[in-house]
Amino acid sequence: MSTSSLPQRSNVRKKKKPVRKRKKKSFPRRLTRVFLFFILLLVAAGGWLYFAPSAHNLRYLIADTLITTQHRYMAKYIIGEDELKNRVAEYNQRFVHMGDEKDTHTIATPAPEVEAEKPLVEIEKVSGTSYTGYVMTVNDPTKVRLGVPGKIGSGEKVSSMVKRTGAIAGVNGGGFADPNWKGNGFKPIGLVVSQGKLFYNGLGGKKSTQIVGLDKEGKMIAGNYSLEELSKLGVQEAVSFQPRIIVNGKGLIKNAAEGWGIAPRTAMGQRADGALLFVVIDGRQPGYSIGANLYDVQQIMLKHGAVIAANLDGGSSTVLVKDNEIVNKPSSQYGERYLPTAFLVFEHPEQAQIANIWEGLDPSQIDAAKKRTQ
Repeated sequence: MSTSSLPQRSNVRKKKKPVRKRKKKSFPRRLTRVFLFFILLLVAAGGWLYFAPSAHNLRYLIADTLITTQHRYMAKYIIGEDELKNRVAEYNQRFVHMGDEKDTHTIATPAPEVEAEKPLVEIEKVSGTSYTGYVMTVNDPTKVRLGVPGKIGSGEKVSSMVKRTGAIAGVNGGGFADPNWKGNGFKPIGLVVSQGKLFYNGLGGKKSTQIVGLDKEGKMIAGNYSLEELSKLGVQEAVSFQPRIIVNGKGLIKNAAEGWGIAPRTAMGQRADGALLFVVIDGRQPGYSIGANLYDVQQIMLKHGAVIAANLDGGSSTVLVKDNEIVNKPSSQYGERYLPTAFLVFEHPEQAQIANIWEGLDPSQIDAAKKRTQ
C-alpha cells in the first residue's frame, strides 16, 4: 500500500460540533416568572390559611391582632364580618366576667427603714419570642398619683405630664374616645379619679365599670365596681379599663389563644409586699418588637410576683417615661400620643398639683375629634 494514499497527520482535522448559543433570558421574562411564582405561593398560602384546620389558630391570631388596631375592619377578610362581630362581643363579655371575682389580696406595709433601702423606681428590660419591653417596679405604692392634662380641649403627652408636674416617672393610663384613631385625647372612657376626687364621670346610664386604681393605703383595686363601691373602698386614683388578668394570685387567661392578638401593651399589677408593677411592651415594629398578647403580659406579671394585675390602654398609647426620658419605643408613626390620663410617680406626691381639667364640663358635649390647640 502506498503511503502517499494515507492522509497526513497535519491535515487531519476533527470536525467540531457547532456550538449553539444560549439565548439570554430577558429581565421582563424573569420578573414575570418570579411574579407568577409568588402569586402561586400566595394562593397556596391563602388556601391553607382559610381552609386548613391546622391554620385555625393562626387565622384567629391575625384577626385578633387586627382588632386591636385602627384597621379592625380588615379582620372581616380573615374570619368574616359576622364572625368579627361575634369575636368582639365574645371578648367584651369575657372581659366583663374577668372582673367579677372578689379580690381578697392584702399588702404588707414595709417599715420606713426597710423602704429607704430600696430605690423608689426600678426598671428591668424583658423580652420574649415576639416582644421587647420593660417592667417598672414602684416600691412604694403610695407615691403614685393619676395625672391629667393641663389644658382644656386636649390630651397631653405623658412625657409632658411628667415634666410639668415634677414626677420622676410615668406610664399611660386609661382609654379615651378616639374617632378614626385621630382623637385629641381629651375625652376619657368611663371614670377618672385623682387624689380621692371624681374628676370625670362618663358612665352615662351604666351603674358600674371596670376600673384600675389604688386606695388610700396604696392597695391596687381592679375589677367591676360602682361609684358607691369605689367610695366605700376609699379609691384615690383610678381609670376605667379592662380586662383584669390576675386576681387572688391566679391568672385568668388560660393560654395564648385567648390573649386577644399581638400588640403593644401596658398593664399594672401589684405584689403582696405592696410594690406596683407596670409592664410596658413595645410592638408593631418588625425587627425590634412585634408585640405581646395578654397571656404574655399575664405571665410576665406572675413571674414578677403579681397577685393582682389589669390591662391598661395599649397600642400606640403605650409609653414609659423616666427622668424626663422616654424609655421605650412608642409605635405611633406620629410619635408619643396625646392622652387623658397617666399613672405618675412622685418623690413627694403631697406636693403634686393636679387640677380637675374637666370640672364643669358636660362629658356628652366634649368633642373627641376637635383639633388640638397645644
